[in-house]
Amino acid sequence: MMEEEVVRRRGWLTHAQFLDLLGAANLIPGPNSTELAIHIGHQRAGWKGLVVSGVCFILPAALIVSAFAWTYARFGRLPQVEGVLYGVKPVIIAVVFQALWGLLRSALKTRTLVGVALLTALLSLLGVSEVAALFGAGVLVGGLKGWREEGTRRQLPWLLLPLGLAVGIVSFPFYSPSMGVAASGHVPFGLTPLFLFFLKVGSVLYGSGYVLLAFLRTDLVSRFGWLTSGQLLDAVAVGQVTPGPVFTTATFIGYLLGGGWGAVVATLGIFLPSFLFIAVSGPLIPRLRKSPVAGAFLDGVNAAALALMGVVTWQLGRAAMVDAWTTGLAVSSGFLLIRYKPNSVWLILAGAVVGFVLRYHP
Repeated sequence: MMEEEVVRRRGWLTHAQFLDLLGAANLIPGPNSTELAIHIGHQRAGWKGLVVSGVCFILPAALIVSAFAWTYARFGRLPQVEGVLYGVKPVIIAVVFQALWGLLRSALKTRTLVGVALLTALLSLLGVSEVAALFGAGVLVGGLKGWREEGTRRQLPWLLLPLGLAVGIVSFPFYSPSMGVAASGHVPFGLTPLFLFFLKVGSVLYGSGYVLLAFLRTDLVSRFGWLTSGQLLDAVAVGQVTPGPVFTTATFIGYLLGGGWGAVVATLGIFLPSFLFIAVSGPLIPRLRKSPVAGAFLDGVNAAALALMGVVTWQLGRAAMVDAWTTGLAVSSGFLLIRYKPNSVWLILAGAVVGFVLRYHP
């Protein structure tokens, strides 16, 4: 859609320039669609364009999701709404599975990457931090690339930069005074911990927005105790059924936890790193794209991201497929998505209708 609008209709960029920006967006953490919009704005109008394009891309989706969150908070436990969500949740599992299936061939290109993905899945099931798994996989594959090719060995020290960034991002929020009890179980909710959590996620999340699910489930459900698995699936459902970035799932979660200010804080936290990364990474992008080690690092990150998507899909699927009806919805939706590739919104709406009919008893 962006290429159609900015290249063919408006002529703001050439096809080559657009592809350069698309490649740059894939090299940094965060939501690729949002970052591409920010890159285009920066290319067209400098710093002002960076801010305007990013805000205009995010704001409509955030407002729509906030409206859904208000409705959910007020009516989410009514039988009619519970029926809708009963049918939507298994369809969401199928949508995530279809995204995973579509990425397998492009991401797992070698036996090494397949092995890294399997190892990441195992470590995730054992409770290893998703951030450590993502960056560890990148460093491992990048290191192997540099070691095998003598001409790239001098680039190996650069792998310490993302590894150090990962350690800092993981450590700071959880060892700060506001979140010092994170390891002990339930964490008291507050706007500052909420902001720091989503700031961390926005700073380290590579690959598909669906990897966001792994972070949310591990911290907000299991570690902090702020959400239930059902609420998380509801948030993902809203993120899917509404236009805009999947990352606006954070807006929904922020509203559930802290009302209007919670929605603002969560949205700001998860999207702010994208603005900062694009502002500082522009001059470095051409050199990074030419680096074999940097390319291998990103290959490793993508393989690990696929593994995390697989693990979280299995875990959330157990919460969504609770009987024969929901299992049938998930299986049939997955088949239709893979075989015929319809717009997932139509399947989600169909799941809502089926769930309403099955659960609503006037």
